[in-house]
Order: sequence, then structure tokens, then C-alpha cells
Amino acid sequence: MSRNYVHVPAHLLQKPPKKARSRYSLPIQGALQATRALMIVSIIVTVAGLGIACMGMKCTNCGGDDKTRKSRIAMAGGIVILIGSLAGIVACSWYAHDIIQAFYNPFTPVNTKYEFGSAIFIAWAGAFLAIIGGGMLAASCPREKSTPKYPISRPPSSKEYV
Repeated sequence: MSRNYVHVPAHLLQKPPKKARSRYSLPIQGALQATRALMIVSIIVTVAGLGIACMGMKCTNCGGDDKTRKSRIAMAGGIVILIGSLAGIVACSWYAHDIIQAFYNPFTPVNTKYEFGSAIFIAWAGAFLAIIGGGMLAASCPREKSTPKYPISRPPSSKEYV
């Protein structure tokens, strides 16, 4: 029974020095890290708003059978969705502003200039659709207990007949 062994030089098993490691991993600018974090916060807040809005749906059992309470829960979900979508728009617009500033900066090398891609337009469109949906949910709350516009009909009594 023969075994095949592979001889690996010892210098390949060692960690590369710090200068070599930094060459392979590019540093990320602070503004880019902030926009990434804001976009993640936007996603988390919007998903939480969707959960709250689902609890306010008429077909769920959360919140009891009170329609006013359920509509207020749905309204709260809409407000949370609005906050999340506004955070998404701020993140996309901030990143777009950085791209525009770098593009028109004469000291930026030509090979490091970025242009808008389809992802930023999709993110803007998604955020605007979330604003529309959150606004519709936020506006769906009833004012107070409404009184009927017409008098409640009663069955006729025997005194009304002549």
C-alpha cells in the first residue's frame, strides 16, 4: 500500500506580510461604508414595517377584532415603511452624489471614474414605490367612530298603519 504525498514549500503556508495583505484588499471609503450601512438599516426597517402592516391586516388575528385598532396598526406599519424607504432614498442619493463629484473632479484619474449603473435606478424606483405603499397604508386610518349618514331603519310598528 503506497501513499502519495505532496511536498508544499514552507513559505506558501505562512501568512503574507501586512503590506501584501493590504494590496489584495482595497480600503473602502467612509462615505461608501455609511451608505451601505444606511441601506441595510433601510432594508431592516422596511421589513419590520411590512411585518407590522401584516399584523394590521383584516384577515389576521393579531390585535383582536376591533377594526379601528387593526387599521391603526396598519397605519403604524405604513409610517415605518415610509421611514425605511426615506432612508433608502437618502443612501442612494448620497452615493449618486459621490459618483457625480468624482466624475466631474479633474484630479480623479480616468480609470477610477464611475458612472451610474442599473442598480442605483432600481434602488430609487423601489424606494419610491415603498413611499407610495407606505403613504397609502399611513393614510388608511379611519378618523373616529363614524355615525351612519342615513337613519337606521326600524321595522314598522302597528301604530303607523291607518
